[in-house]
Amino acid sequence: MTGRLPVDVVTGFLGAGKTSLLRRLLKGPELAGAAVLVNEFGEIGLDHLLLERIDGDVVLLKSGCVCCTVRGDLKAAVEGLLGRRARGEIAFDRIAIETTGLADPTPVVATIVSDAALKHRLAMGAVICVVDALNGAETLDAHEVSLRQAAAADRIVISKVDLAGAETTRAIEARLRALNPSADILLLDETSAPPALWLGRSDDRPISRCVADQPAAEPGHGAHAFLLEADRPLDWARFGLWLSMLLHRHGGDILRLKGVIEIEGVTAPVAIQGVQRVVHAPEHLDAAWPPGERRSSLVVIARNIDPERVERSFRAFASSPIVAPSCAIPA
Repeated sequence: MTGRLPVDVVTGFLGAGKTSLLRRLLKGPELAGAAVLVNEFGEIGLDHLLLERIDGDVVLLKSGCVCCTVRGDLKAAVEGLLGRRARGEIAFDRIAIETTGLADPTPVVATIVSDAALKHRLAMGAVICVVDALNGAETLDAHEVSLRQAAAADRIVISKVDLAGAETTRAIEARLRALNPSADILLLDETSAPPALWLGRSDDRPISRCVADQPAAEPGHGAHAFLLEADRPLDWARFGLWLSMLLHRHGGDILRLKGVIEIEGVTAPVAIQGVQRVVHAPEHLDAAWPPGERRSSLVVIARNIDPERVERSFRAFASSPIVAPSCAIPA
C-alpha cells in the first residue's frame, strides 16, 4: 500500500455497537492519525458526538444510507479530505468509515477500489463487521443485509459477550465461522480493549490462515460457504475469464470471495478478494508458500447458487492444460 492511504470500513446492523467500537479505538493509538467518516440514517447526526472527536478530521454524512443515495457524497467527502490534506490544512494517515446499520458495505468497497479518481490514492484496509451477541442470531434470520455485512467482513467483532452469556456467544460465534470461515473473529465485552490488529490488512498472516478448512453450511437465508481448490498452477487469463463469467452470472448472490491462488509463472502466492461483483486488484503476497501448501484455495460465500455446479466448472477450468502465451497478472 506504498503511497496510498489505507481505508478501513466498520459495518454491522443497527445497535450492534459500531460507534462504541470506533469510540474506543479513537481513545487509543490505532486511530490517532485517522480521519473518520460517519454515515447516519436521517437528517440529524448524533454519532459524531458519541465519538468525542469533533474537529476538522471528522466528516458526518447525514443525507441517507451510504449503500445507495450517499455514495456520491462519500466520494465527495473523501476527495474533500484528500484535498485538505494536500493543502496542509489537516493531517491524517488513514481513513475509517462507519456505515449506517442498514447498509450493505459493498458500494463503499467499490468506491475505494474501483473509482478512477480514488483507487490510485487509497488502498482498501479491512472490512470490520460488528455483530451483537445478544441479538445477532435473530438479526441474521430476519435481515438479509446483516448476512451481507458479516459475509463481506475480513474481521468480525462479536460485541456484548458479557451480556449474552457463554452459551449464546458460542452459538453465534459458530454460526459466523460457518458463514464466513476466512474472517478473523474477536469476542469483545464492554471492558476489553480492541487490539490494533483489527485495523488494516492481514496479508502478513501465514498462508494457511488466509483460507479456512472446508467450511460448513450456513443455516438460514440459504447462505452457504464452500471451498474451491486446485493442485496445479492456474493460467491467469483463463482464471480471469472464469471469474468474470461467474460474477457476471451470479455476482449479486456471491456475498464474498476470498483466497490465495498459484499462478503459472508467478513465484509468490496471489491474494484474490471480491464482494458481489466488486473484485479487488490481485495482490502478490510477500510471504512464501509454506511447505506442502502450494495450492490454490478460494472460499466462496453465496446464496441461491448450487455449489456443486460452481465446483464442477472450476475443476474443469483448473484441469485444462495451460495455453501459452499467458496474460501477465497485474502487479
